[in-house]
Amino acid sequence: MTGLVYKSTGSWYSVKTDLGDTYECRIKGKFRIKGIKSTNPIAVGDVVDFELETVNNEVTGIINNIHDRKNYIVRKSVNLSKQTHIIAANIDQVFLLITVNNPPTLTSFIDRFLVTANAYSIKTILLFNKIDVYDEETLLEVKYLAHVYRKIGYECIGISAKTGKNVDKVKSLMRDKVSMFSGHSGVGKSTLINAIEPSLDLKTKEISTLHMQGQHTTTFAEMFDLSFGAKIIDTPGIKGFGVVDMDKEEVGDYFPEFFALKQDCKFNNCLHVQEPQCAVKKALDDDEIAFSRYRSYLQIIEGEDENYRTDNWDKE
Repeated sequence: MTGLVYKSTGSWYSVKTDLGDTYECRIKGKFRIKGIKSTNPIAVGDVVDFELETVNNEVTGIINNIHDRKNYIVRKSVNLSKQTHIIAANIDQVFLLITVNNPPTLTSFIDRFLVTANAYSIKTILLFNKIDVYDEETLLEVKYLAHVYRKIGYECIGISAKTGKNVDKVKSLMRDKVSMFSGHSGVGKSTLINAIEPSLDLKTKEISTLHMQGQHTTTFAEMFDLSFGAKIIDTPGIKGFGVVDMDKEEVGDYFPEFFALKQDCKFNNCLHVQEPQCAVKKALDDDEIAFSRYRSYLQIIEGEDENYRTDNWDKE
């Protein structure tokens, strides 16, 4: 039998067939010793083959094959830095939810996410949520960020999951596609999904005022079929986003504005750091490239975490 993985809880997978039947399945042992460094060899969105077995009058499935993926989103596992975690597979587009505060989404996180999505050819749309509660100064910050990313070529939409502002616009972009929603805990993913499809009634929690972070309400990634011909993958809130398996020399190719200038650099293997006659550094000096984007680039190629340089650079 063949089906689509709708939910993963670590050891069990909910797999739905074309006929609409859902079976709880587990992995055949060999998947764990195939050299897959991921903490989860099977992800939501995977197409798998499985066979049924009956134990104590209960019918479950054993997954024995994973079909080739067209793409996937992967990041470093938080607790096991040498391993990776596949967030979801076979995605048409990702909506990255961003809040300027309550909780804050740093540009370093946005850029790392975009680099990874770009590396796997996954379209990303930036949703600036909670614009109904921002003061004038914060709204100006949202407009500036949206300008930075629109200039590069990313679609940016200001939304309010609570008031419904631009929710219909998001729905129209989702039709007939598999969309993944991602972002930090507390940015409003579940609230937005409930606004898009109220019948799902996903759990939501208020922001923790102590740390200004969201409280995790989604524990595992899960796919849902929506009433208007779309599929959505809801993912747990991500605190950090480690870029995986990327050589220094290729990172710049996933920054579209760097890639566009690459041919104008003196050296074709220019890292845009110390090299003379670097078109990227010239564009940075001329304010044609956002400083925050260049800082994120340096963080990634130097293999540091998201908070690297942030404190010192912001004081300059």
